[in-house]
Amino acid sequence: MPSSLDKLQPSSVWAHFATLCAIPHSSRHEAALREHLIDWAQARGIGALVDGAGNLILKKPASRGCEALPGVILQGHLDMVCQANSGTRHDFERDPIRALVRDGWVVAEQTTLGADNGIGVALVLAALEEPGLIHPPLEVLLTVNEESGMDGARGLAPGTLHGKTLLNLDTEEWGHFYLGCAGGVDVEVRHHCEQQALPPGFALVRFEVSGLRGGHSGIDIHLGRGNAIKLLAEALRDLSAHTDLHLIEMKGGTARNAIPREAFALCALPEAMASNIDEWVRHRDEAWRQRFEEVDARVSFVCKHYDTLPDASIAHAEQQRLLAFLDIAANGVAHVSDDFPGVTDTSSNLGVLALEQGAFKATFKVRSLDDGRADALADKLVSRAASYALRAWKGGAYPGWTPNPSSNLLALCQQAYTEQFGQPASLQVIHAGLECGLLAASHPHLEMISFGPDIRGAHAPGERVEIESVARCWQLLKAVLRALAKA
Repeated sequence: MPSSLDKLQPSSVWAHFATLCAIPHSSRHEAALREHLIDWAQARGIGALVDGAGNLILKKPASRGCEALPGVILQGHLDMVCQANSGTRHDFERDPIRALVRDGWVVAEQTTLGADNGIGVALVLAALEEPGLIHPPLEVLLTVNEESGMDGARGLAPGTLHGKTLLNLDTEEWGHFYLGCAGGVDVEVRHHCEQQALPPGFALVRFEVSGLRGGHSGIDIHLGRGNAIKLLAEALRDLSAHTDLHLIEMKGGTARNAIPREAFALCALPEAMASNIDEWVRHRDEAWRQRFEEVDARVSFVCKHYDTLPDASIAHAEQQRLLAFLDIAANGVAHVSDDFPGVTDTSSNLGVLALEQGAFKATFKVRSLDDGRADALADKLVSRAASYALRAWKGGAYPGWTPNPSSNLLALCQQAYTEQFGQPASLQVIHAGLECGLLAASHPHLEMISFGPDIRGAHAPGERVEIESVARCWQLLKAVLRALAKA
């Protein structure tokens, strides 16, 4: 265990989290971690199998006297979102996560930490080996590729799980029980752009947007943080209205479910304009800093100058269509819930953009507490793209999880929470995609609830988890399992 974590309590939870930090486990690359956990389970007499979708399922018999009780499923996902600050050299398929302890939190300063959902997985593994814990029959479901498509939950065959209740440990705000979540759908936009030769008398420049906080496209979308792709498109569209701009290349974002923190564009400008562009850049940089003073004060807009020009740029008509679409396309909160005050109901996030050698691709993540509204917003994005002669389609849809505030499981969990902490937890729905919706579709008999510790900055470098809330979450998990053993 890294020396920064070895003194933290509960020691078993942090030991497992340290293992997850040591073994790379990005989406679609969870095999090494899964094999390690199989070996770990078998060495302890815990049943382990991998289903057809690649999910890891662990099984532990009930404590003595609890064999006849309905089974309990503990659930999380093995993969993590991989993001690093610009200039940080980190290979997420090879390098361990550097976790540090600072001011009561465990943090990764230059990369994502993987507390989403590594802490949930660590809590589950600690429960499996906790000596003397009284519990019903336990099934543990650790899914794969949750962050990039929920493929594990999507591929779980009906009837695979036999428990009657499910505890999902993938939410990120302590003191709340989550009873429902948003569903989602992806929208992908593509186009092959005509190119044209660059005329003489032009200079090459690179515009860069950076310094933004980014974050989770569900949990943080209501905070009004800057989207680097949208800001860059806004700036280039404005500049193209005043000078003969030629767009060559453009990139931004790394994940459809993360708010883009950085974006850049290679452009050719008339030499006279290029030599004076820095003043315009400074003016826009200052305007953005004022605009985002309260939510993204470190936003930065810079221009770099280069000597060697490429041979071609995007044809002017293509460029106008692309920049107009990127500038106008829906991004951010579209609707606030009427039923849950302060909760985002429907949103979209322009998460990834790539324009190279004429090939254009943009990906949006659309979320809603109502599957119909998610589909409607996705349809609008597809229609908007078509109006600019761009190909677009929907994919990767997954259902939301409908709240059931009268569930017996909620009542039991509230009683356990109150006994441990002196007051009931608050009830919430989350504008993020938990796997509960898909699990309810394949296993409709399940009663489900979700809880977790305080995690901040998920899906962005600097992600951190509060140490004290992890200890409380562990205390609650044990109390709930004991209560279920008496039910």
